[in-house]
Amino acid sequence: MTPRISFSPDAPWLAPLAGYSDLPFRLLCREYGCRMAVTEMVSAKGLIYQSPGTQELLMTSAADEPLVVQLFGSEEQFLVQAVERLREAGFRYFDLNCGCPVRKVSKTGSGAALLKEPQHLLRLAKAMIGATEPGCMGFKIRLGWYVGQPVFLDVAKGLEDLGAGWVTMHPRYGAQGFTGQADWPRLAELKKTVGLPVIASGDLFMAEDAVRCVEQTGVDSIMFARGALNDPAIFERYLALRGHAEASEKSGRQAITMVRRLCELYTGPRMDRLGLLKMRTLVPRFLKGLPGARSLRRDIVFCKTWDEVFALLEGQATHMETEEEHGTHHR
Repeated sequence: MTPRISFSPDAPWLAPLAGYSDLPFRLLCREYGCRMAVTEMVSAKGLIYQSPGTQELLMTSAADEPLVVQLFGSEEQFLVQAVERLREAGFRYFDLNCGCPVRKVSKTGSGAALLKEPQHLLRLAKAMIGATEPGCMGFKIRLGWYVGQPVFLDVAKGLEDLGAGWVTMHPRYGAQGFTGQADWPRLAELKKTVGLPVIASGDLFMAEDAVRCVEQTGVDSIMFARGALNDPAIFERYLALRGHAEASEKSGRQAITMVRRLCELYTGPRMDRLGLLKMRTLVPRFLKGLPGARSLRRDIVFCKTWDEVFALLEGQATHMETEEEHGTHHR
């Protein structure tokens, strides 16, 4: 039986990260303390029409539970059919993306653009909630689309009345994209207004940010996005600050260990070729700010096999340790 979702500040979530939060990356984050993960956003229409790549987004395993499938779209028939098809395939938890501000999504009326027409969003929500088990349908929203015109409270109250299971909010407007600063006080306002579990997203770059967010807003849980992309161990660091885990200080050796583990996860589920391509963008993020990161970023793009990647990482680990010891000696 699929494990139930846990809504607690000590059960951090991994956000749906387009192009990144595939099965291997989710499993890596879970090993560092992620309790709940969301798939990359899946086009409802693409799922129904079997668009190339859609099935890869839905790859999962027993170690990847509980898992939420995030759908995007603006047409009721496709969204409901997608939920029904996914339930037949064994998925239980779902989320409707009402927060993505990226133009290729919003121009179709999907993502954060749904907040331009709250009543249409709530019609979609009613249909999708009706197609799922009670409490198994969540919604990720923003403050609204237009800057200075918040609709989040009315939308959230409407979702609660319809029987939504939870709501996640990134407290920026859709038109803002990722500019400006996340308005955390709005999360506190939302939490006081609805009885639904509220999950916070937005500007949680460091474990310390997430601790402050929980303390300042009273939200039920937090969702790491870019923070996890730069450091999957952010879950462990966050739980350590909460008093529920031990976390080591970020170092070259730890980062290399993390990269090696992700390599292993990519070679496991037959994602070798895709994994090699993704490592070129993920590795520089993991190693940012550490000694020798620049040369590794330069060299890894030329690796054509996993053996080459592992050999490069081992050499880099030795180099980083030498530099770190040298730096310690001079401090």
